[in-house]
Amino acid sequence: MEERLARPWLEHYPEGIPHRIQYEEKALQTYLEEAAHETPDKAALHFMGKEMTFGEVYDEALRFANALQDLGVKKGDRVAIMLANTPQSVVSYYGTLLAGGIVVQTNPLYVERELEHQMADSGAKVMICLDLVYPRVANILNKSKLEHVIVTGIKDYLPFPKNLIYPFIQKKNTGIKVDISYNSKTHSFTELLKKSRAEEVNVSIDPAEDLALLQYTGGTTGVAKGVMLTHYNLVANTTQALRWMHKIDHGNEVILCALPFFHVYGMTVGMNFSIMDRSKMVILPRFDPAQTLKAIQNQKVTIFPGAPTMYIGLINDPKVQKYDLSSVEVCISGSAPLPVEVQERFESLTGGKLSEGFGLTEASPVTHFNLMWGKRPSGSIGLPWPDTDAAVLSAETGEQAKPGEIGELAVRGPQVMKGYWNRPEDTNATFSDDWLLTGDMGYMDEEGYFYIVDRKKDMIIAGGFNIYPREVEEVLYEHEAIQEAVVIGVPDPYRGETVKAFVVLKDGNELTEKELNDYCRKNLSAYKAPKQFEFRDELPKTMVGKVLRRALVDEEKQKREKEAAQVKSS
Repeated sequence: MEERLARPWLEHYPEGIPHRIQYEEKALQTYLEEAAHETPDKAALHFMGKEMTFGEVYDEALRFANALQDLGVKKGDRVAIMLANTPQSVVSYYGTLLAGGIVVQTNPLYVERELEHQMADSGAKVMICLDLVYPRVANILNKSKLEHVIVTGIKDYLPFPKNLIYPFIQKKNTGIKVDISYNSKTHSFTELLKKSRAEEVNVSIDPAEDLALLQYTGGTTGVAKGVMLTHYNLVANTTQALRWMHKIDHGNEVILCALPFFHVYGMTVGMNFSIMDRSKMVILPRFDPAQTLKAIQNQKVTIFPGAPTMYIGLINDPKVQKYDLSSVEVCISGSAPLPVEVQERFESLTGGKLSEGFGLTEASPVTHFNLMWGKRPSGSIGLPWPDTDAAVLSAETGEQAKPGEIGELAVRGPQVMKGYWNRPEDTNATFSDDWLLTGDMGYMDEEGYFYIVDRKKDMIIAGGFNIYPREVEEVLYEHEAIQEAVVIGVPDPYRGETVKAFVVLKDGNELTEKELNDYCRKNLSAYKAPKQFEFRDELPKTMVGKVLRRALVDEEKQKREKEAAQVKSS
């Protein structure tokens, strides 16, 4: 395939974006260390009124690294971080790397079953968690290899008097009052740092071989697998992101970090991007439209990495026109397809550029992106990044497909994972030669722009026709009354499968099933038009805002099983 790979996308790179990059062979934490030594007083982060400089962040990361080593953490040990976006997330992430540990990012929403699997699979030795989730962690301690749990709370990094008021607000909002008994195995994050020391930690790291991160896949289509990402993988992908944004004011940007750091997308284009660029990150513990709008206005945010559902939430906020969003220059959309209508409306609100990209956990995560200042074909995921090769493989032959022909997208580059943790068979099944098979169906046009038509596993086959959910969803999003939409295939005794649409309407809008059916039949071929509709107040989503299509499929399956059981009992 190498001989026939033409790379037409390189012709569209503007001046300022290199075809090839010389990546620094450094451990990821080196970028925080260098920033702290060279620009110690420069603002590194803002969190709900509190600011920390690069020097302060590094000081606390060193204290955390030394504390971990005092607890017995050695090079290669896994350290789980189960936090919302907070300063503690940054400190514990870089502190773990400084100590030579491997970060295991853990979703704070995980239930005990998911936690138990991830801790057992990763063999994590230490866990840093929020006080609110501590009871769940405590319940799985005896089923894991965890030796120590370090507990922190949102209030720990709030300025006075917010730090005193927040626990009451938290109890009112959650109904939870957490009482923790600290002992030789359960530690207070703040007390641990106070007792530790900000001494340099010298652990030898081979960037190309040593792991920085075990990032678990979502597990929506099977058991979550630990993706092994090296220091070099993460340095390369962050460097690629910086070079792609070739017109930004390096070192002086303000980056909104509303995407969760425990997701590889938010970690790379939010946290690691900010540290490497020495720009300030504005951290939000969770995405809330009102708080996000205030943060953009008050902090003069210039770069906003997000997901389509975030932009949808903002443009539909009733008070959006009251905020000054003109500081926004660049918005990076990922994790799900970006509807054209959403792109256009958000750009008109801010005056900035909102472009869509593509990636997957196994690639650190970004492989493709549209140009920020250049051609952006509608519906395209853009061009492969520097040093990234991409090909569409024919389902019939396994060979490279012709332009316009649909097949499975395959990628390779310096950001591609080492493999799956302790799963050599899964690793081998995901690679074809040195190509990573993404599981996404798509095509490349004559100019080298790539398009995703859908997940290989999400394709609906109705009456012998292949139906790609994204195509149907794009049409639904174009309806002026619809805020969100997702379609799935449900069993049909005559057609194999039929299309069902789940729809969330914009506030104040009304739409009947007949009106929606007529609209779909007018804008889609008969075999693609949904045969069933369900209106909902909200759709199930991940913390990154990706709609959990699999959850809806499971709901439908459970509904059918229940109906079948009722028929049988009657």
